[in-house]
Amino acid sequence: MTARYWTEQAWVEGRWQREVRLSVGSDGCWSSIEVGAPREGAQLLAGPVIPSLVDAHSHAFQRAFAGLAERRDGDDDFWSWRDRMYGLALRLDPRQLRAIAAQLYVELLKGGYTQVCEFHYLQHARDGTRYEDELAMSWALAEAAEMAGLGLTMLPVLYARSGFGQPGLREDQRRFATDAAWVWRASRRLNAVGRPLLNAGVALHSLRAANAEDIDALRALIGDEDLPIHIHIAEQQQEVRDCLAATGQRPMQWLCQRFAPDARWQLVHATHSTREEIAAVAASGAGVVICPGTEGNLGDGLIDLPGWLTAGVPISIGSDSHVTRAWGEELRWLEYGQRLALQRRNVAADPARDQPSTAARLFEAARAGSAAPAGFSQWGLQVGARADFLVLELQASGLLGLPAGQLLDGLVFAAQGQALREVFVAGRQVLSQGQHPRQEEIAAEFAAVMGEVWHGA
Repeated sequence: MTARYWTEQAWVEGRWQREVRLSVGSDGCWSSIEVGAPREGAQLLAGPVIPSLVDAHSHAFQRAFAGLAERRDGDDDFWSWRDRMYGLALRLDPRQLRAIAAQLYVELLKGGYTQVCEFHYLQHARDGTRYEDELAMSWALAEAAEMAGLGLTMLPVLYARSGFGQPGLREDQRRFATDAAWVWRASRRLNAVGRPLLNAGVALHSLRAANAEDIDALRALIGDEDLPIHIHIAEQQQEVRDCLAATGQRPMQWLCQRFAPDARWQLVHATHSTREEIAAVAASGAGVVICPGTEGNLGDGLIDLPGWLTAGVPISIGSDSHVTRAWGEELRWLEYGQRLALQRRNVAADPARDQPSTAARLFEAARAGSAAPAGFSQWGLQVGARADFLVLELQASGLLGLPAGQLLDGLVFAAQGQALREVFVAGRQVLSQGQHPRQEEIAAEFAAVMGEVWHGA
């Protein structure tokens, strides 16, 4: 044992429990979680404890674009936003990417995430040629995560064509070009380096960006290896229409029938679904990654949350383009979107299953769904999981004066500003009093890079 903590209140086994002693082993994982235990020399934590969440979908470089696409000149939708975002992607070098990602990763820690899954497709030099070390951009992200103290799951992306039926990529996508062999080689190198808090899986950009032969080739390379496989799917109605035209099937229908996903697969967005597709995904064991902030910002549409929850499909949360960077806000907008669409309240709550709290049901679903996207077997305050946790600030706006049993409700639906007092990763404290020890240095470098990138824009 390397550390022992004690708190008056902690979120254990899906509910608040009293007098909890938390012991961290030498491997940075929980060696014991004891409810109703005496303090007995353990370090007293300064507030209630809850698990962190995994940010299951991130494009770190897009942090430099947040707030800069909110003006309209003519028609504006996901596709026009994407074209403007490519302008940023064509500008960045590894040094700049590291600065942007370090700022983002500190912000994610402050937002309650302690692990991020980087859906990483910005690979090559500005002209599309490969860096001397073809993983130069990946190492920049790994260095940024190390600076912040955040866990990182790298997902090198297979990106081979610009759309269904297209022979290759557009010129403004030249930095993204990869094939199955490149992606597999990158994943193996990242896993072999042995850096603390770093692991890797793989990703397919989307069905429109990887033809069936690409996907078959990557699946053959992976074989039975237990690692996460992520894919964007059915984010936009145009993608659904294009898939129907090209294959005769909707995206998730075609994926499930043609490629037989399993529990390693994570379907990002899955915004536009049918009941039959939800049933097929549920039968496969795959999970769904929802990104409410980005999906709202881009006008993607609303996911069928009741359908996915009822089907028992594992759900996780992602910050994607990083217009939002805290899981509390993601869960709030996940529920609010449903309320606006259905003109009802507490849509996600399920009193019949003893889950009357919307915040608790959504948080516990996201907590339970956090492990698989990052390639872990478990997540949360449970023996064997990595010892990541959050300490709440009871004086924070939205939490002050709340009954002890409703702190999670307040955190998701009433808190404003910094509601986390301390953040721990693998048993080590990375935020104290809501502050990061390197935040000023990291913020200064980020501001300087933003000046370089957007000078004269």
